[in-house]
Amino acid sequence: MDYVPLAVPFFLLAILLEFIFGWLKNNNTYRLNDTVSSLFMGSLSTASKIVLIGVGGAVFYAIETHYALWRMDDSLLITWIFAFVAYDLCYYCFHRIGHERQIFWASHVAHHQSEEYNLSTALRQTSSSFLLNWIFYVPLFLIGVPAKVFVSVASINLIYQFWVHSQHIPKLGWYELFFVSPSNHRVHHATNDIYIDKNYGGVFIIWDRMFGTFQEEQEDEPCVYGIRGPIRSFNPLWANIHIYLGIVKDFFRTEKFKDKLRVLVARTGWQPDDVAKKFPSKEYNPKTYIKFDPKVSKLISFYGFIQLIVLAIIGPFIIEYGSSNYILGVIYVGMLVFTMVSTSRWLEGRSAMYMEISRLFIFTIVGLFGSQYSQTYDAAIYLLIYTLINLIALPFLGKISNNQSTAYQHG
Repeated sequence: MDYVPLAVPFFLLAILLEFIFGWLKNNNTYRLNDTVSSLFMGSLSTASKIVLIGVGGAVFYAIETHYALWRMDDSLLITWIFAFVAYDLCYYCFHRIGHERQIFWASHVAHHQSEEYNLSTALRQTSSSFLLNWIFYVPLFLIGVPAKVFVSVASINLIYQFWVHSQHIPKLGWYELFFVSPSNHRVHHATNDIYIDKNYGGVFIIWDRMFGTFQEEQEDEPCVYGIRGPIRSFNPLWANIHIYLGIVKDFFRTEKFKDKLRVLVARTGWQPDDVAKKFPSKEYNPKTYIKFDPKVSKLISFYGFIQLIVLAIIGPFIIEYGSSNYILGVIYVGMLVFTMVSTSRWLEGRSAMYMEISRLFIFTIVGLFGSQYSQTYDAAIYLLIYTLINLIALPFLGKISNNQSTAYQHG
């Protein structure tokens, strides 16, 4: 059983409580634009599963059915304990290579782009993990871990990782000798030289201690969060694809055939020599880096927050319609992505007027004509009401955006 959907309401409640705690303690770790971006990424990751093909699931089914060496008894406690520990070891391997090799980093990078560190960061998930990450869990099915057990322990592992994304929880003494804690996971998300590429464990930190990738958080070295090639954008689509595009560019730019192959599997950040000379990477210094935080009006911030709330409400409906009507599900996911990209542009201090007009025009068409194909009349009415409210707000957003047109350049 996948326990993550059951945990989502508790995740959101915990985010709210952490924000209130930080505000009361005068140590707030949240920014609206960054938090909206993270939650957009989580919503997109969930919704994209409607559209994307489950390659890993198909492979797992084939192995379990035809190629497993034996089948473990899912009624035995030892099976569950073994699977839980073995899964975390596989996760360590996938997580480590996800940081150390380019094509895998392209998938994982989305989780690390937040320049803040709080519980909302845990929900900032990639939408392209289906491509390669499943490879690392094939051994579990080969040795007979039942699919039911695999799904359950995988979801428990993911739920555990939520709480460690916090700056408010101090070091936990002996607990950190064996388990991942907020302190050693803060290290994992930091870009400081001393912290980079450390602490990959999901639940158990013992793998990092065994394989030489452990680093303790230092009091005299505050963590600087984000990635070393910052995208300076809140656009969830760009967040998911920018590394892939960089790999493709380097592939075509380099003249050496061996470098065209190497660019896929080289260490993260590597460039062919001829490409590095023409297109050198920007230098990154965590001590002097300034966070991407464009100043926008309260109305635009409020608009972005409302879009987040709306997407959180309609997300379950998108999944429901997508499971019963694939075409409609694809359309709804496309509308969701369009909304995220447009809203992100407003939050970056740039005008999204033309994009917003196009988005609302599409929403009107879907609202007027989509229901006759899906029989979702209530959804069509709600969509039209939502579109009308957005249209009313549009002139005010446009006026404000024109008055702060330089916010993006100075962000």
